[in-house]
Amino acid sequence: MSLTAKEPETTGDFVKQSSLYQEFLAEREEILRHKWLESERLGYDIGFERALLDWIRKHRENWRAARRAQAQTPPASQRK
Repeated sequence: MSLTAKEPETTGDFVKQSSLYQEFLAEREEILRHKWLESERLGYDIGFERALLDWIRKHRENWRAARRAQAQTPPASQRK
């Protein structure tokens, strides 16, 4: 019985630690930041859907390229 109770927690931990989920969270954070900045600039809440579509169109490609480049660069402590 305790094994069944642990499965969802283990599965949830696995999902939360997965790189795909971490990328989703990072991207979502950028979209929310874009939503806030654009809403402030325009003087009203533009909503998540509009911010999402605008961010994808204007920023997603460069953001992903920067993330890939950052992931491939070794930390300063490991550089020679």
